[in-house]
Amino acid sequence: MNKMNVIKILALTFLCASCGSADAPFDAERYESDLLEWRAERLENLRGPTGYLNLAGLFWLEDGVASIGSAASNDIVFPASAAENIGQLMVSADDVELQVADGVAVSSDGESVTRLLLADDTTGTPVTVSHESLAWMIIKRDEKFALRLRDFENPAIEAFPPIEYFPIDLDMRVAATFRKFETPKTVAVETVIEGLGWNPESPGIVEFEINGEPMRLEAYASGESLFFVFGDRSSGRGTYPAGRFLYAEAVGHGETTWLDFNRAYNPPCAFNDFSTCPVASPQNRLPVVVAAGEKFEP
Repeated sequence: MNKMNVIKILALTFLCASCGSADAPFDAERYESDLLEWRAERLENLRGPTGYLNLAGLFWLEDGVASIGSAASNDIVFPASAAENIGQLMVSADDVELQVADGVAVSSDGESVTRLLLADDTTGTPVTVSHESLAWMIIKRDEKFALRLRDFENPAIEAFPPIEYFPIDLDMRVAATFRKFETPKTVAVETVIEGLGWNPESPGIVEFEINGEPMRLEAYASGESLFFVFGDRSSGRGTYPAGRFLYAEAVGHGETTWLDFNRAYNPPCAFNDFSTCPVASPQNRLPVVVAAGEKFEP
């Protein structure tokens, strides 16, 4: 599953039920119940098979042939639970193919494979390959391929503590006006990996107030939703330094959407070293403390 799709699933659970329209009566009791349910589901998803706690490696690929396995002589070294020599990756500018070594059990979609084209996560039909407790897929970022490895027996899964949150604050559920650009624009966003960029499409900005102060955030297109990577005065001082993620319902120009900062959450890179998270751009750094949503302690 595409990483951004996973993030979106986590973020949008119960979104419509909690936000509602600008004129709908607000049920605070139901809102808090939905929010607590969302938190529990988020933790479950983080610990699940497509979550980020089982990530065990991110290996950037160069054109040519790369051997994989647990032996130290391999170009890409897997955990000790893997066969010493799993096989080889044939990497080109267009795709990545796996050739499995003789006698090694590797499967995809429950079927044994010996040679397989590994469609990457930008194709819409990414291929996941499994061996022992491990699984891997190819991701593509900024025209570069990488192998992302998961270990379903990663000790980090059981060791992960409950997520810390700020107290629920109904005032941090903020009405925002969407200002649509005449033409959507592609923007340059840095990531936590030096030299690796992200270039999402921005359909416009949202304008809102926090404690009576006017604010604005640049939105990124994400299906039927608006996606935000934002920082604030708490970034690096109780929340994740690179910023947090937030989704809101996509609306028309001049219409109202809701920014529910109680649902602001940490990016995958807050939980592991094998993610390619975008960083909050200067224009998306709010000049206030947003004491809502997920906390972060290194």
